[in-house]
Amino acid sequence: MDNLRHLVEQNMFVIEAGGDQAVLHYSLSKQASGVTAIDFNSTFVPPAFRGKGLAEKLVRAGIKWAKEQGYELHASCWYAAKFIR
Repeated sequence: MDNLRHLVEQNMFVIEAGGDQAVLHYSLSKQASGVTAIDFNSTFVPPAFRGKGLAEKLVRAGIKWAKEQGYELHASCWYAAKFIR
């Protein structure tokens, strides 16, 4: 159930969960300073798989990747924001 993938072309991290998907969406933008910023804008976990830590795994993977890229971190998603503060 826990095969986390990064779909770069679609700006999302995905975990396949019983034929459904838990997803973290993000967008990238260039700042005036020239730095690229990432905004984690939504997480979704199918109801049957909630409470199992899937959203946290997605967000942690997203933040780790973004830091490796040198991106400035932002989150308009309330859930992802908890991990950036």
